Amino acid sequence: MTAPLLRVSNASKRFGGLLAVDNASLIVKAGGITGLIGPNGAGKTTLFSLISGFEPPTSGSIVFDEAEISGLSPHRRASLGIARTFQIVQPFAGLSVRENIAVGAYLHCRRRDEALDRAAVIAERVGLASRLDAPAAGLTVSARKRLELARALATRPRLLLLDEVLAGLNPSEVRDIIPVIKAFVADGITILMVEHVMQAVMSLCDHVYVLAEGRMIAEGTPAEVTREPKVIEAYLGPGAAARIASGAASHG
Repeated sequence: MTAPLLRVSNASKRFGGLLAVDNASLIVKAGGITGLIGPNGAGKTTLFSLISGFEPPTSGSIVFDEAEISGLSPHRRASLGIARTFQIVQPFAGLSVRENIAVGAYLHCRRRDEALDRAAVIAERVGLASRLDAPAAGLTVSARKRLELARALATRPRLLLLDEVLAGLNPSEVRDIIPVIKAFVADGITILMVEHVMQAVMSLCDHVYVLAEGRMIAEGTPAEVTREPKVIEAYLGPGAAARIASGAASHG
């Protein structure tokens, strides 16, 4: 049996008296899209920070490609092939789209011309080819999201952590960006995504983990976890699962 690309085992993160992530475990198999969902404040972004190295775990283990990485810095993890996007998109406003993407390319490109050429190739992949020389500060929300994807992609990731990359987009923009994400997987990139847009989770993810109050409460296919009473209650409150079930029975 092939070892997973990423294994998080019993990871916890405490900020003073707050236990933001509580003994959470997950595995991400190579070559697919794994989802991480849960209500606001569940600890999803904190867990991403533990995986990408922006926060050290208080306890637990993070293994990437069969090597323990819990003590490595973000740039060392990036060089191993872990890249992430951020929920709040903050491009380098004084730079062009091309230059923003090139910043990520410098991880592997030694020369400026090489980095800029790679930036142009990636811009084409994410639908920003026509905006290459535009200032990043003037981009729409949708284009900024694409730029965030491009900057991460420029680092040549093996594992791409997408943190609510679809947040703030309208339904047609979501539909347009889903094929872009699928194309990454076709190119051999493995994805772990935090997402609230359930349409995207249902169409993109092979396997989903559900985090609530820092704890993993369910896992399975998207269809399985959305039927799970614990998941319904985490999103909608105590008693919600029973109310939905009784409503469905009364309409049956």
